[in-house]
Amino acid sequence: MTDINKESISVLNHLIQTSKDGQEGFKTCAEDIKHPELKALFVKRAADCATGAAELQAAVRAMGGDPEDSGSVAGALHRGWVDVKSMVTGKDEEAVLNEAERGEDHALKAYKEAIEKINKHNLVGIRDLVERQFHGAQRNHDQVKALRNQARAQS
Repeated sequence: MTDINKESISVLNHLIQTSKDGQEGFKTCAEDIKHPELKALFVKRAADCATGAAELQAAVRAMGGDPEDSGSVAGALHRGWVDVKSMVTGKDEEAVLNEAERGEDHALKAYKEAIEKINKHNLVGIRDLVERQFHGAQRNHDQVKALRNQARAQS
């Protein structure tokens, strides 16, 4: 396996963990929220993250690598914090949306770092996939932030 493949697989495996974290995070948000439209949105976003992770896993396999199949320890700790915080705050919309936005901030950071590595190491074989998924993460972030701002304005 070439060094380029190893580096590409490493970048993609990190993004798989990020996607799995997003999937579980959105699932947790869906469980914690009462508002039916927000619950449906979070369920959809969890499914989108699962699809993104599967796409990344397929790319790792195509390069001869062993894809990650779970999220990160940091993601699990964040979900635990969300659960504790939700119990304290009564799982109100704004609190859940704040935590969803924090999770999306983490996802954006991970994708930006991946794009920097792709550019630094000239990993052209994965650039389109990662950039497309980055734009999806940006849309998720912007939507969650707008919903959070809306909930904040109503409180």
